[in-house]
Amino acid sequence: MVANKDNFCVIMGGGIGSRFWPVSRKTLPKQFLDFFGTGRSLLQQTFDRFRKIIPAENILVVTNAMYADLVKEQLPELSSEQVLLEPTRRNTAPCIAWASYHIRAQHPHANIVVAPSDHLILKEDEFLAAIQKGLEFVAQSDKLLTLGIKPNRPETGYGYIQIDEPVGDNFYKVKTFTEKPELDLAKVFVESGEFYWNSGLFMWNVNSIIKAGELLLPELAAKLAPGESIYGTPEEQRFIDENFPACPNVSIDFGIMEKADNVYVSLGDFGWSDLGTWSSLYDLSPKDEGGNVVLKCQTLLYNCHNNIVTLPGDKLAVIDGLEGYLVAESDNVLLICKKDEEHSIRKYVNDTQIKLGEDYI
Repeated sequence: MVANKDNFCVIMGGGIGSRFWPVSRKTLPKQFLDFFGTGRSLLQQTFDRFRKIIPAENILVVTNAMYADLVKEQLPELSSEQVLLEPTRRNTAPCIAWASYHIRAQHPHANIVVAPSDHLILKEDEFLAAIQKGLEFVAQSDKLLTLGIKPNRPETGYGYIQIDEPVGDNFYKVKTFTEKPELDLAKVFVESGEFYWNSGLFMWNVNSIIKAGELLLPELAAKLAPGESIYGTPEEQRFIDENFPACPNVSIDFGIMEKADNVYVSLGDFGWSDLGTWSSLYDLSPKDEGGNVVLKCQTLLYNCHNNIVTLPGDKLAVIDGLEGYLVAESDNVLLICKKDEEHSIRKYVNDTQIKLGEDYI
């Protein structure tokens, strides 16, 4: 695969990953962790994947300022100009807008793929071929493109895209976006054959996304566009530190993709997973004869079924009679809860923060 010097990748890597607490912590969130024992974190795997088709010098990571050293340590290939440091978290639309203005200041015709830092792709060659094809598609028009994943189950944790008429080889106009549906509606979506999972991966020409942002999120453009003349200079970070905190806290999906009339989708099945929850990690991991998943630690399990157990590597867990539980320990926190009730983890994190302070978050 030949890398095109006009193609760029923006990796979004500033989240806290609170749904993976206590393993994912504020000081070391999930994108910096090696969940599968491969020797590479999720962020590093994302970088490794895209550098096969995009020049390494054209890959940017947008992250929170507190993770600057972590990014530098895990991706020493990146220059400081390739790491954009947000002074505060403001969701995906401000993150993407800043990266777009930053790239356009030096590459006014760039085509960009935007990717989260925590996705798993099993069929990598097919995935990269689809990304290359998508970048060619957006290079020739002002279309905004997202990647839709063929659903294999009625998943309630993902957003859905309804497709409209085809406009080329495996490209479709988007009819509707639907946020995470209830189970009954998710079943209807899957049975209809018209709905695909919203992967959160986007492709567009830099001018197309900036034009859409200035039209649909003028209050965001008002904060970031005035700095375009100093993007790429030593003044850029100071400008961002002053203006970024006042940006609206809005996602790219809600702010632009659900409102624009030039949104298209490319369809695929790449062994994709948004590694967003313990359940998704359980589904992807090898299991013993009792359906248990054990990560990194030693275990002796008796009469145990369908559990996920992860402890520090030097720990032994002896468990008897447990079914359908998550057992996770990291540093000073041990969490034991029903695996199917992991939506409560955000509540546990909030309660811990309120009652016991930041030392456990």
